[in-house]
Amino acid sequence: MTSSQPIRIGVLGTHSTGKTTLLKRIEMELRGHGLTVARTGRLGKRAADAGLPKMQHHTAQSTEWIITQGAADEIAARAAGAEIVLADRASYDALAYWHAALEYRGETAPRLERERLLALAATQLPKYDLLFATVLDEEVPVDTSHDYDPRYRKLVDQHAHRLLTDDGIPHQRVTSDPDSHAHALDVAVRRCLKETLV
Repeated sequence: MTSSQPIRIGVLGTHSTGKTTLLKRIEMELRGHGLTVARTGRLGKRAADAGLPKMQHHTAQSTEWIITQGAADEIAARAAGAEIVLADRASYDALAYWHAALEYRGETAPRLERERLLALAATQLPKYDLLFATVLDEEVPVDTSHDYDPRYRKLVDQHAHRLLTDDGIPHQRVTSDPDSHAHALDVAVRRCLKETLV
C-alpha cells in the first residue's frame, strides 16, 4: 500500500437494515484479495454494557460515548496495521439515533448540546473514503428475537438520511434490494483494490 493511512469505509442506518451484513461481505471479499481488514462495531451493545441507555432512551452522554469510542476503535485498527477499516456505525449514526430518541420522547435538546455533538461527529466524516447509508424497507421482516419499536426504527431512518442530506455529505444509499447490496460491495472492493494495489 502506498499510503500509511488505511482506507476507511463507514456505514450507518437504522437497525436491521443490513449494515453489519454488508460490511461482513465487504470484509470477506477484501480478505480474499489478501488485504488486511479490521471491522469495528457492536457499539450499541458495548454502550449498554457500560451502563449507558440506548435505542429510544439514547442520551447526549451515550451519543458522545458511541462517537468517541467508534473513533478510538478506528484509530486502534489503524495502529494494528489494517489496510482497510470498516466502521459499523459511522459517527452520524449515533446522531441519528439520538435525534430520533428525542423526537420519540417529545423532547428538545439544548442548542449548544446539539451543536457540540454535531461538531464532534462531523470531525470524523472526512476520514471516510466511502460512506454507505442503508435505507429502511418496512416490508422486510425484522429479527423477532429483538424487541424493536417500529416507530422509533422509522425515526432513526428518517433522521439518518436527513442529517446526510442537510449537511451535503457524499454517500451511497443502500436499499434492501440484493442488487443494491451487490453494487455497494462492488464499489467498495473496486475502491480498495485500486488504492491498495497502486
